[in-house]
Parts: sequence; C-alpha cells; structure tokens
Amino acid sequence: MHWDLVLWLIAILSNIGLLVILIYQIICLSDLEADYMNPYESSENINAMVIPEFLLQGAFCALFLFSGHWIMFLFTLPVAVYHARLFMKGEHLVDVTEIFRTLSLEKKYRLIKLAIYLVFFFLVIVRYLLFLFWLVIAIYNSLADEDEAVTGIWLL
Repeated sequence: MHWDLVLWLIAILSNIGLLVILIYQIICLSDLEADYMNPYESSENINAMVIPEFLLQGAFCALFLFSGHWIMFLFTLPVAVYHARLFMKGEHLVDVTEIFRTLSLEKKYRLIKLAIYLVFFFLVIVRYLLFLFWLVIAIYNSLADEDEAVTGIWLL
C-alpha cells in the first residue's frame, strides 16, 4: 500500500474527529444558552473535550510535518500554536462561574474554529482525491501498452 494513501486516510479521520468534538462543544454551549443544561454540566462536558481536541489537532499538524507536506503543515500550524498558547496560559478550560458572561465569545471562538476545520477538511479531501486520481493513472499506465498509456496536457 502506498504510504500517502494511509497519510490522507489518517488525516481525513482525524479531521472528522476534530469536527465531531467541536460540534459537540457548540451543541453544549447552545444547550446552555437555551437553558437545557446547567452551567456546571455544560462546563464539565466542554472541558472534557478540550484536551483531546488539542492533542488531536497537534497530531494532525505533526502528521503533515513528519510526512513532508509543508503547505498543509503551514495551514495547520497557526491553530496548533494558538492551542499551545491557550494551554500555556491556562485559558483553555471553560470556567463554571464565568460561563454566562463569556458565552457569546466562546460560541464565536468555536464557530471560527469550525470554519477553519471545515476548510482543512475540504483541503484534505481534495488532496486525497487528487492522490487517488494520480494513483489510478499510474496503475493504468503501468498495465497499459505504450500506445494505450494516458498522456497529454490534461494531466497537469
């Protein structure tokens, strides 16, 4: 199996994991805003997902660093640095006593991260499909005769 195929599958799965974690946090904040959850329960649920999100996003960024996909690494690096900064300052957890005061800010913060993760998801899907396209063309060319090989300007 080609290692880039495994890389892009891992990237897709980790990105889906990031999206699920973030959507869960947004739902918890919306439930708190609509008074379906109490502040303690909402904070507990959100705080339980923060560290796994940070670790998964750091692994997502490191995956591209160690595999040599520099452009994708540079796209994911700002979010990883922002998460590291939040963690080092101790601002990564939602405070139960301050949650109503910071509710709109927390929702905006998570919605912006959701948009960023959706862009990452789109980029990873496009790169995965491009890789599969080139893999199919390479397999076809290796199996076909020289007269039947796929060539031409449209491959660029």
